[in-house]
Amino acid sequence: MNITAQQIAERLGGEVIGDPQVKVSAPARIEQGRPGTICFFVNPKYEHYIYTTKASILLVNKSFEPRQEIPATLIKVDNAYESVALLLDFFNSLKKSRPRSNRFFVCRPFSSKIGRGTYVGRGTVIGKKVKIGKNCHIYSQVYIGDGVTIGDNALIYPGVRIYHDCIIGHDVIIHANAVIGSDGFGFAPREDGSYRKIPQTGNVIIEDDVEIGAGTTVDRATMGSTIVRRGVKIDNLCQIAHNVEVGDNSVMAALSGIAGSTKVGKGCVVAGQSGIAGHLTIADKTTLAAQSGIIGNVRKEGEALMGYPAISYMDYMRAYALFKASAKK
Repeated sequence: MNITAQQIAERLGGEVIGDPQVKVSAPARIEQGRPGTICFFVNPKYEHYIYTTKASILLVNKSFEPRQEIPATLIKVDNAYESVALLLDFFNSLKKSRPRSNRFFVCRPFSSKIGRGTYVGRGTVIGKKVKIGKNCHIYSQVYIGDGVTIGDNALIYPGVRIYHDCIIGHDVIIHANAVIGSDGFGFAPREDGSYRKIPQTGNVIIEDDVEIGAGTTVDRATMGSTIVRRGVKIDNLCQIAHNVEVGDNSVMAALSGIAGSTKVGKGCVVAGQSGIAGHLTIADKTTLAAQSGIIGNVRKEGEALMGYPAISYMDYMRAYALFKASAKK
């Protein structure tokens, strides 16, 4: 579908500089811009592409002043980086289609409720006493266990498994092959050296506006709930163990893990391949650099940590300078 610069500007609250009727059909990276695409410019190191790109439209900050003529039409906005998210969401909504499908299986159709406007793909299995809200899009081959509740506007991609009694909020996105509510890793040692499985009797609660990446697992609680709070964003291939609580608006990059019964505060950033040990408390707005390992409580709000065991980021960089210099001798 082609959309005009004027339509995009109205959507983003921007100002058109150039031809308001020029049309585009897709977004593109600025270095790969071609006719019929829209690109965005924020990082100064990409400025040279502004003057050579073949893109039809460029999204820029209102503060941007070109140093020479630009062939593309400009759309100026207050915050180009933030507007890009809205723009991509707009294009994504134009591409989405919801084919009708009645080839899914409900274990007890009269005990489960599916809201108006919800699409369920072929091969999906829905257990008994399930409640699914309005305007959800549940792709093919999803498993939704008994007693699960899913809020409005959920987007659940193929192969997702949601075990029994888990609760999913409104506006949640769960990507392919994620598993919600699998058993926590709980085993009691026996005298003979073997292990007895501890039943995991709790559930998982995913609050509103959460996104969970492909292949990520969130284990159910031994007792009570594993909780992912409102606005949390979790990347692909992460592990959230039993009875963990992840605070509002925290983000977690790929290949990271949080061990059981740890409470992560609000607004935390966990970079890729980081690990947090169990039964800890992590203060609000903590930042963990990539491959960091946390083995103790973090009590100071807003601290940046790095290394294993993780220490203050600046202390780590000073130590790194010393052992790097020592290695050259």
